[in-house]
Amino acid sequence: MRETITQPRDKSAMNANPLLQAWNTPHQLPPFDQVQAEHFEPAFDVLFAEHLAEIDQLAALNEPASFENTAAAFDRSGLRLERAQLLLDNLTSSETSPELQEVERRMASKLAEHRSRIYMHAGFFARLDAIHAQRDNLSLNEEQGRLLDLIHRDFVRAGAKLQGPARQRYAEVVSKLAELTTAFGQNVLADESEYALPLTENDLAGLPPFLLDAARAAAEARQLPGWVITLSRSSIVPFLTFSQRRDLREQAWRAWTGRGEYPERDNRPLAKQILALRVEQAKLLGYASFADYAIANRMAGAPAAVHALMDQVWEPAKARFESEKAMLREEAAKLGEPADIQPWDWFYLAEKVRIARYALDDAEIKPYFGLENMIKAMFDVAGRLFGLSFSERHDLKLYHPDVRAWDVSREGKVIALFLGDNYARQSKRGGAWMHVYRWQSRNGGETLPIVVNNNNFAKAGHGQTLLSFDDVRTLFHEFGHGLHGMLSNVEYRLVASPNSPWDYVELPSQLMENWALVPEVLEKHARHAETGAAIPAELVAKIKAARHFNQGFETVRYAASTLIDLALHERDDADGIDIAAFETAERERLGVPPAAGMNHRPPHFGHIFSGDAYAAGYYVYMWAEVLEAEAFGAFEEAGDPFDPELADKLYRYIYSAGDAREQRAAFRAFRGRDPQAEAMLKSRGLR
Repeated sequence: MRETITQPRDKSAMNANPLLQAWNTPHQLPPFDQVQAEHFEPAFDVLFAEHLAEIDQLAALNEPASFENTAAAFDRSGLRLERAQLLLDNLTSSETSPELQEVERRMASKLAEHRSRIYMHAGFFARLDAIHAQRDNLSLNEEQGRLLDLIHRDFVRAGAKLQGPARQRYAEVVSKLAELTTAFGQNVLADESEYALPLTENDLAGLPPFLLDAARAAAEARQLPGWVITLSRSSIVPFLTFSQRRDLREQAWRAWTGRGEYPERDNRPLAKQILALRVEQAKLLGYASFADYAIANRMAGAPAAVHALMDQVWEPAKARFESEKAMLREEAAKLGEPADIQPWDWFYLAEKVRIARYALDDAEIKPYFGLENMIKAMFDVAGRLFGLSFSERHDLKLYHPDVRAWDVSREGKVIALFLGDNYARQSKRGGAWMHVYRWQSRNGGETLPIVVNNNNFAKAGHGQTLLSFDDVRTLFHEFGHGLHGMLSNVEYRLVASPNSPWDYVELPSQLMENWALVPEVLEKHARHAETGAAIPAELVAKIKAARHFNQGFETVRYAASTLIDLALHERDDADGIDIAAFETAERERLGVPPAAGMNHRPPHFGHIFSGDAYAAGYYVYMWAEVLEAEAFGAFEEAGDPFDPELADKLYRYIYSAGDAREQRAAFRAFRGRDPQAEAMLKSRGLR
């Protein structure tokens, strides 16, 4: 498939476009202060043509195909296009605007079409296919073999072997999916950023000082009086946890769970179209369903393996949920609350039970978890495990005043630039995530990674921003992803960390959460915001004792979203489905407890509908949790959370290896055996 690329006419404008210039900035960081929304589209026109010309040139080589002039050369291609696309991806997630969103909408299908032009390039694929057929005779090392297999697989999965009308239709489907998933994500962002629950003096009963401070700051940011609760998780969950106003809790809960189905931005028709096109995409490649297509490219291999894991979890989680619900009913009776517990009651009553049964009050915990101290804690952990040091940079021009940057060094050498973007704002999508501005590589020259962690903590108006322990785990989780990117140590960028299967990529992140509860880390860094006193050992003991509390609720909410994601993508109905009716029927079939609900309902399930990375793949967190429980178990068995030998193996086989080594082999090299689910089930209190 080949299309004519229209060259831009205004050469002077092109010469002034920062996306087409060399970035003479520290670490070649994007020149954020120079880039405007209007720069992207004309730059992409040039960069599409440039990238296609590179592939044309590789396809037209007179010399026989080899690993170096085909796979390694492909790995070096399209770098200028990639840096522009990564910049757009990051800005539209972290600091968007109406102008950038318009660019994102217009470019979504064009980017997908360009990818199809590259991955359906008949001339280049013929050479790639030829050397792939000879790979056993090429004397490749492990990483080279992985790279060749990866590129060939990606071409095949992108339709390179399709012919005639099927080839054209596949490209059309991919382009339309890019358009629809972009619209889905933008709708959710709009719902989240526009919503504000205003509070007056009469509405504050039960709200602790940290939440009042954050709510006042949110109101000021929106130029509203009083206090405001937003749909940022670090705002809405504390409100549901502490507010004594049941009517307001219900109002907030309905807004939170109703994202994506507001009449002016209803995502359900979009989701229906996305699902129908994914079925068509999968069938064009010979798969029975999109779930079969997606999971074939992950560690699980097939939907049956995912179901085998979830079958071990679902019924025990529901049983534990019912026992937790009984505890909450007892507490509701004491408080004079209705016995018929609704979803907007759960967080509130669970906190009361936590205090009564475990003497653990979230408002007591938070003063010990100031954000600044927790950043120091995670840097300390990375230093002790991997020999990293972090030096903050104050000279860089970044994309928002809240963003901070650090040079990351190992063995006296700078190996990465790390950006931290921790606060919620209206221009930023919800959730928490890691991304890159540049991948690590040595193919064609040493390239250091630029990694960014995004969180959505409610920023304090005065004093320190205080975190719940759930927020602390999120901070460490995303830092685990960040370390995966920063510690990457491979030759080729296409196998750089965290370019690995999605049910493995969550291992480094979930594993890092464990160090948030290591006693010596807490003793050093968990210091009271006002007194500076270390967190008492008895409070840490309470946190650990309460770890299994509410796990039925949490596991049901996660597993319900996972099972409905799988059910949606295991369908083979290319005409699409009624999303609302399917959700209702599936929740009934599974027996999802109404008081628990789901982590994500389909209309706002960005993991699976804002792109395809997690589609038929929300299970990956639990799959990786199996690996994580086994991996941290090695440190527990050693009796030292910073055991030097294990830390070295962790670096070599998990954090630095990327996709340069097959993941099962990498895990066995670290742990000495294949993982079993038992440790994960025990950690959740399901055994």
